[in-house]
Amino acid sequence: MTAAVLYGKEDLRLERVLVPRPEAGEIVVRVGAALTCGTDLKVYRRGYHAMMLKPPMPFGHELAGVVAEIGDGVMSFRAGDRVVALNSAPCDVCFFCRHGQQNLCEDLLFNNGAYAEFIRIPARIVQKNTLLIPGEVPFEHAALTEPLACVVRGLEESGAQAGDTMVVIGAGPIGLMFMHVAELAGVNVIAVVKREDQTVAAKLFGASEVVQIGAVDDVVGATRALTPERRGADVVIEAVATPATWEWAVDMVRKGGVVNFFGGPPSGTKVALDTNRLHYGDITLKASFHHTPATCKTAFELVRSGRFKCAEYITGRVRLDEVPAVFARMMSRNGGSREIKTAVFPEGMPR
Repeated sequence: MTAAVLYGKEDLRLERVLVPRPEAGEIVVRVGAALTCGTDLKVYRRGYHAMMLKPPMPFGHELAGVVAEIGDGVMSFRAGDRVVALNSAPCDVCFFCRHGQQNLCEDLLFNNGAYAEFIRIPARIVQKNTLLIPGEVPFEHAALTEPLACVVRGLEESGAQAGDTMVVIGAGPIGLMFMHVAELAGVNVIAVVKREDQTVAAKLFGASEVVQIGAVDDVVGATRALTPERRGADVVIEAVATPATWEWAVDMVRKGGVVNFFGGPPSGTKVALDTNRLHYGDITLKASFHHTPATCKTAFELVRSGRFKCAEYITGRVRLDEVPAVFARMMSRNGGSREIKTAVFPEGMPR
């Protein structure tokens, strides 16, 4: 079969490899659609991911498809089932799992290789994080479950309620997901974006107000001016991953509010925060990483319900042999690009 294999920094190659065979408890999925992801782009740029993979490794982690073969002992699925298989599963026995923090599992099992004709799904993921897809849900929509599950958890951890005001800094794929999920939950969303095309996208996905960075002299002031009585937002989501935006987030939240640093800057990055404002403002700072089986199910139900704008989220469609070129383009795309996610179809473009 054909598969995309990452060998190092910006070194992604298409190769002919053996079709995987399932061991006990495993399944092999014929990939119907895989999606590009900001994490994959980061890994492509850096050449590695400390937790998920070290090259050379099969690449890609957002996918849905059809069960092609099952291993001994698999009872929940059979050949021909349409499934979305998540990219990880916790052990459920370590300290963190037992304390309700499965995303921090000490033995979190990751799986990669979505940009391929077939992918083997480990037994633990088959058991804990693989879901049946109804016939009416396209594969490329179901594949949105993984990033959406991370956003669902981030929103839950932030404690936002209907009627609250939330600022989302950043209008990349994750930032737009936060806007849309928050809007669906009845939260008033203010987006802080960089480009004009992102302004359009932010409004499409639920932002009631948008602050474009280059159009104002004081980003923090302009954003706070849009909140009730200029007091600041109840919740601020940082989805850019720079020291400046982390600092903006703290300055945009109201007293007693919550900041979720969802975007993770590179290791060793330092941020200067006003300790006086944090302490006397009784501000909660937190960060959200990854997902859990529970938020995966919640995200999948959101996709299946038709409430989430899946079709609008998929802005490009390519064949498997175009994947290396797609990532090269993502590295150099210009400011006019409105690309959010590209769907990869190993079996050829759907009609």
